[in-house]
Amino acid sequence: MGSKRQQQGPGREWETVDIEELLHTLASSPAGLSQAEALRRLREYGSNEIQERKTNQLLKFLTYFWGPIPWMIEVAVVLSALARHWPDLVIILLLLFANGVIGFWEEHQAGNAIAALQAKLALKAQVKRDQQWTTLESRELVPGDVIHLRLGDIVPADARLLDGYTLQVDQSALTGESLPTTRSSGDVVFSGSILRRGEINALVFATGGSTYFGKTAELVQSAHSVSHFQQAVLKIGNYLILLAVLLVSVIMVVALLRGDPLLTTLQFALVLTVAAIPVAMPTVLSVTMAVGARLLTKRGAIVTRLAAIEELAGVDVLCSDKTGTLTQNLLTLGTPFCVDPSGYENNTRLVTLYAALASRSDNKDPIDRAVLDGLAERQDLDRYQLLHFQPFDPVHKRTEATIRRGDGQEFRVTKGAPQVILALSCNRAKVSGIVELAISGFAARGFRSLGVARTDAHDHWQFLGVLPLFDPPRREARATIATAHRMGVMVKMLTGDQLPIAVETAEKLGLGSMILDASGFELSQTDQSWRLQDSIEQADGFAQVFPEHKFQIVQALQQHGHIVGMTGDGVNDAPALKQADCGIAVSDSTDAARSAASIVLMSPGLSVIIDAIKVSRRIFQRMTSYAIYRIAETLRVLLFMTASILAFNFYPVTPVMIVMLALLNDGAILSIAYDNVLYSNCPERWNMRIVLGVASALGVVGVVSAFGLFYLGERIFHLDRSHLQTLMYLKLSVAGHLTIFLTRTRGPFWSIRPSRILLVAVCGTQLLATLIAVYGWFMAPLGWNWALVVWGYALIWFMLNDRLKLMVYRFLIPKGKDDGEGFREAGSMG
Repeated sequence: MGSKRQQQGPGREWETVDIEELLHTLASSPAGLSQAEALRRLREYGSNEIQERKTNQLLKFLTYFWGPIPWMIEVAVVLSALARHWPDLVIILLLLFANGVIGFWEEHQAGNAIAALQAKLALKAQVKRDQQWTTLESRELVPGDVIHLRLGDIVPADARLLDGYTLQVDQSALTGESLPTTRSSGDVVFSGSILRRGEINALVFATGGSTYFGKTAELVQSAHSVSHFQQAVLKIGNYLILLAVLLVSVIMVVALLRGDPLLTTLQFALVLTVAAIPVAMPTVLSVTMAVGARLLTKRGAIVTRLAAIEELAGVDVLCSDKTGTLTQNLLTLGTPFCVDPSGYENNTRLVTLYAALASRSDNKDPIDRAVLDGLAERQDLDRYQLLHFQPFDPVHKRTEATIRRGDGQEFRVTKGAPQVILALSCNRAKVSGIVELAISGFAARGFRSLGVARTDAHDHWQFLGVLPLFDPPRREARATIATAHRMGVMVKMLTGDQLPIAVETAEKLGLGSMILDASGFELSQTDQSWRLQDSIEQADGFAQVFPEHKFQIVQALQQHGHIVGMTGDGVNDAPALKQADCGIAVSDSTDAARSAASIVLMSPGLSVIIDAIKVSRRIFQRMTSYAIYRIAETLRVLLFMTASILAFNFYPVTPVMIVMLALLNDGAILSIAYDNVLYSNCPERWNMRIVLGVASALGVVGVVSAFGLFYLGERIFHLDRSHLQTLMYLKLSVAGHLTIFLTRTRGPFWSIRPSRILLVAVCGTQLLATLIAVYGWFMAPLGWNWALVVWGYALIWFMLNDRLKLMVYRFLIPKGKDDGEGFREAGSMG
C-alpha cells in the first residue's frame, strides 16, 4: 500500500515550479512541519524507503526442489516407485524434503540476520519539526519536511534547496557524472546524491518510490556477487559432480555388459550420484557466513556484504586513518602562538577567541570542540552575532564565519591549515618566517597546527597566530599494532598532518619511522611511478594525505599483489574504500563512507578491526575444514562403491543406505559453522594444493580401510550379503563422521577441543546410525557385537589417519615455511 500512496504524493513535476508555489502546495514553510502533521503525511504517503518486493515464501521454498540436484533426486524417487522399492522411496523423499527445509530455513535466518544488521545502519536526517531541529531515521521523512544538509551527507529524499550558499553535489551514483555539480537556492538535489561541499536547508517534495532514485531502483533487479572463496568451493562441487558422473557411467556400462537389471542399476547409479554431490554446500556456506556476520556485530563490526568476511581473512596490508582509529580523536588545545609579541597574553587570548568564532559547537567536529573547550571565558562569544558560517571542506581546508560585533561592526574570521591561512593573509611576507618556526616547533612535539586570521577594517585578511592541537594515541593502539604484525598484517598510517607530526605519532605507536610525504606523489613518468609504488609498499605511513592519495596508495599496493584493507570516515574516503579489497568505515563515519564500505565499525579504535580479522580467519578455517571433509568423503564413497562393483560384481550398500549416509552427514556438518577453530597467523589464501592433497590422502586410505573390513566380513567371518551391506553402511557412516575431527585441525585431532554443538551433532547422528544398523531399520539387523567391532575398527583407522594427515601436511608444507600454525588461538564460535 505504501508504494501506491507514494505515487499519489508530489513528484517530478515539482522540480521546476517556483519555490514559493511549492511551499504553498505542500502546505509547508521554512519552519517545517508539526509532528502531528508529519505523522498524518507518513500515513498518507508511506515510509521514505524503496518498497522491497516480497517473495512468496511458499514459492521460495519450492525453488529448493527445482534444479539439477533436486531433479536427480526426484528421478530416483520415480525409479524407486517403478521398481516398487517403497523403503527406498520413503528415505529418498525424506532426504529431498530435509535438504529443502534446511536450506530454506538457514537462508531465511541468514537473510533476517543481515537485514537486522543493516537496520542498524539506517540513514539519519536532521529535520525541523515543531520549529525544533531533531535527528530522525530518514524513512520517517515526508513531503513538506525541512531538512538540514551538511558535508558528507547522503541526500535522504528529493528536495529543493532553500536560501543559502552554493553547494557541490556528487550525483555519480545516479547520473554517472564523475565531477560534482554546483547547486544553489531553488535547485533540486536528488535522493542518493552526496554533498561534497557546503551546508544548507532543503524542502522535501518526494519520498520513497516517488524519488528519482526510487523510480530507477524499482527497474533494477538486485544482483548477488559470489566471493572468491565461494567460487573456489563451487569449483570443488563441480569437480565432485563430474567425478561422480564419470564413475557412475563406468558402473552403468559394466552393469549393462553383465546383463544386470536396468531399472535397479539406474536407480542405484542415480542415488550414488546424489550421495556424491555436495547437496549441503550452499547451506553450509550461508550458515557459516551468517554465523560469522552475527558474531562480528557483537564485536562491533557490521558486515554490509557477506563476501567481505572472506576478503578480510586475506588482508595483509591495513591502511588506517590516524585520527580516531590510532589516536583518541580527543584534541586538546595547547598554548597558542601569536605573531604580535606585544601584550602577548591578551593577544593569545584573542587568537583563541577568533578561532572559537570560526567554530560551531553543533558540528561535533573534534577541532571545533577543542577550540571551544580551550576558550577561557565561554561567555565572551555572547558579545558577537554569527551572520554566516562556511564549514570546513577538504578542498579549501578551512572554516570561515561572518561576525557582527555588539557595536554593529562586521568582520570575518577563519581558521584552518596554516599554509592556507597564510596564503590568504596580507601580512604573510612579514610573518611567514616566525610562523614556519612555530609550526616546526609544535610538529617536533607532536602537535598539529591551526592557523587563525581575521579581516581588518579594509576587509583584508591578517594572520593572527597558530593554535597547537594534540591528539594522544589510543592506549591499546601500540599493543594492537604489534598483534597485527604478528598476524602478518602490515599496518600503514594515513594522516593529513604534516610529516614531523606523522613521524612522531608513528614512533609512539611502534609503526616505524619511514613516513612518506604524500604531497610528492604527483609523478607521471613511468620509471618514477614504479619507484613510487615500491616506496609506497615499503612505507610505514603517509603524511599530508589527500583523498586522491588514498586511492593511489590502495591501487599501488594492489598492483604489488597485496590484499588491502582501508579505513575511512569521510565522504572523501569513499573512492578509496570502494577500491580497497575490504573497505572499513570507522565509527561515526559519514553516510557516504558507510555506503562505500564492506564493513562498518560501531566502536572506535584499531582493535575492533584486528578482532574482525581474527573472526574472519576462523570462518575461513571452518570453510576449509568443510571443503577437505567433503572431498575426502566423496572420494571414499565413490571409489569404494565403484571398485566393489567392478571387482566383485557386488553392491556393498543399498541405495537406501547411501541416501541415509548423505542425510546424516548433511545434518551433522551444518554444526561446523559453530566449531572452535584457530585463526591463522598469516593472511588466508585458498591453497588448493593442500586441500586436495589432504582430502585425497584421507579419501584413498578410507577406501583401503573399507576393503579391509569388507574382507574380514566376507572371507573370515563369512557374513551373508545383506548383513555385509549393513556392516559396510555402519563403517562408512562412523568413519565418515570421524573424518570431521581429522579435517578440522592441522595438528593432532586433540589439539583443538571441538565445540559442544559439533560434538553433540556428530555423536547424535552416529548414535542414530548405530541404532539403525543394530536393529535393522530398512536393512538387515547387525546386532551390538558387530556394531562394537565396527566402532573399534573405525577408531583404529581414525588414529592411523590422524598420523597420515600430519605426514601429508609436513610434505605439503616443508619445514621452515611458516604457515602461521604456531601463532593461533582457540576461539569458541569466533
